[in-house]
This record gives sequence, structure tokens and C-alpha cells, in this order.
Amino acid sequence: MPSLADDFPELLQAREGPCLSLYQATHRRHPDNQQDPIRFKNGVKALEESLRRQYPNRETRALLEPFHALAGNAGFWNRSLDGLAVLGAPGFFRAYRLQRVVPERAIVADSFHLKPLLRVLQSADRYRILGLSRNEAKLYEGNRDTLDEVEWLAGVPRTPADVSGDGRDVERATRHYGVPGSGKVTRHGTDVKQDAVDRDTERFFRAVDRGVLAEHGGRDASPLLLAALPENHHLFRRVSRNPALASAALYSHPDSMPLEALRARAWELVQPYYLERLDGLVGAFEAARARHLASGDLADIGNAVVAGRVATLLIDADRVVPGGFDAQTGAVRFDDLAHPGIDDLLDDLAEAVLRQGGEVVVVPSERMPVQSGAAATYRY
Repeated sequence: MPSLADDFPELLQAREGPCLSLYQATHRRHPDNQQDPIRFKNGVKALEESLRRQYPNRETRALLEPFHALAGNAGFWNRSLDGLAVLGAPGFFRAYRLQRVVPERAIVADSFHLKPLLRVLQSADRYRILGLSRNEAKLYEGNRDTLDEVEWLAGVPRTPADVSGDGRDVERATRHYGVPGSGKVTRHGTDVKQDAVDRDTERFFRAVDRGVLAEHGGRDASPLLLAALPENHHLFRRVSRNPALASAALYSHPDSMPLEALRARAWELVQPYYLERLDGLVGAFEAARARHLASGDLADIGNAVVAGRVATLLIDADRVVPGGFDAQTGAVRFDDLAHPGIDDLLDDLAEAVLRQGGEVVVVPSERMPVQSGAAATYRY
């Protein structure tokens, strides 16, 4: 499966249309997951109908072939999570399993419908867990409702054997015990070998920290919880350079508890970070609005986006505002989402802000400071 975090900058780029976006809820277990490919086929039919209405004279069979192939891939449907996003365009096709249930949508437009993916990537309740021992590292991604072990990333060592040069200290320690007759005090046996094991462990922990930071640090501000035995916490925290490493931690290895128990315990630790971040974002908006440097008016936000003034954009997780905005003038328009070619205005605003290097956070409806669906804090 492709990495959504890696692909997302590419998804934001302008590309040749039409762009097909299909979202649906999926199920993790039998027999509920038996209905998932059937519902997916119905979504593909809806895409076909929209394509015929919008592009009556265009050959669209090549666009739909990857969708049909995925519908018939039994292995794919046996490994479902809670949601599915499938995006297709000329020369492009991606499918992403999601940890969140997403509303069913089949949209044909001149850009991908990305708001459900924004919720996955930009939601404030996301966190990661690094499960660590001297012999293995594991990585998990979760939110308040679910937690899953992720497929291991190429740049992160899973075991000490994956670290270049590992094992040399231990190997030397088992062969060399000092030079007899040198007149120096020489440490023998288990003491020497333990020192070598400690050096190899430190090398492994440093490599894990570098790998996780390289793979996630630049684009992922979610808290990273360390789950390890107490004796490993001190060493890893001493060598880590990851600013996302949370002070709260799990003082046991993930293998020692069921996954649901791990999720529940992790969320207890993450929830204060989550609430603090939401309060901070809303507080910053209200303070800026008092200085006329923030707005919840969609037309005003559209103009500010074009001018590059939006520093932070809060998006209502449960709102869809059918329409779009003119990227040249900033003018917003409203329409019916059922009409082919019409996307979500909130989605379009969020994409534009991300392209300009601004921050987008998807916020639960009950914590939004405005009713319009979007709240923007301006740079100036």
C-alpha cells in the first residue's frame, strides 16, 4: 500500500482531469467485510454515470479499469480497516486503507476530493507509539478510536541486525579479553560483553530515532509515545532528537497487552495533549479575531487565501459546503455537490492553504469557534 503521508503533497498538485474520488466505510472482520466490494462496485457505477454526464464524448474506459481491477482483488478486501479512499486520474491511481470511517462519496471533478484524507492527516487526535526493546522496534498509528501497527518503513531499522555495523562490539567482546602481562587491569567475561551489548543497543536506538524522525518528523506533528521497559526509557530519551517525543509514556512493551488495551491506555495519555492543542488553536483564533486578524466568513477567507495571508485554517470535521473558489480572484461559489464537477469549498480552501505552507487542522464540530465550517487566522 502507498503511504498517504508521502503521497499527499502530490495529491495537492494540479493535474490533468477528470479526477475521480471514491470514499466508503469498510469493515475489518468477516462477515461484515463481505459487503465492502459490492458497495465499492456501486460507487464505481456512480463515477461512471458522472463521467458520462460531464464528458459525454470522451473515452473513459482506461480511467475506470483500475477501479474495476481493485473491485475483483479478493486479497485487498480481506485486509480492510475502517475506511477506504480510492483516487484516479489519467496516469494516476491510488488506494488508501484508513483508520477512520468516511462518508460514502463518488465525485468527479477537476481536482481530487481530499477533505476525508485531510481529516486523517490533519486531525488533532492522531498519535503514534514507538514500541522498543533491545531487540526490536515497532511503530503504531492511532487516534481516539483505533490503533494499528503500521507496515515498517524502509528507513527505520526493525532490529539491531538492520543497523550497519551492529554486532561487531559483541563479537569482539566474545573473542578478546585483553593482553596478558600488559600490567593493566583487564575486565573479563560478562562485564566486557555487557558493555558491548550496551553500545550496540545505543547504536540501535540512535538509528531508530533517526529513522522515525526522517520518515515522520517533517510532516507529522502528532505526539510520539514511547512504549518500553523502564530501563530502555532513559537511554532512548538521552539519544533521541525527536521533538514530537512526548513526556508521557508507556512503561511496558506493546507485546505485553492486547491492542485495545494499548489503545485505551495511550489515549488516556494523549487526550490532554489533544485538548490542550484544540484549546490553543481556538484561543489563538479568538485573540486574532479581536484584532481583525481572523475570520469565519468564507468569502473573506477566500480572498485571504489568494493573498497568501492564511496562517492557520480550522475546518469543521462534519461539514460539507458544496462549491469552490477561484484561485485567481478568491471569489467563492456555492452549488450542489451532486452536480458533476462541484467539490467541497472547505476542501478547496484547505488545499490552497496547504500549498502555501499554511497549517490546516480538522476540528470536531462541537469545538469549532464558528458555524460557517471554516475559521482562518491571518498572518497579517
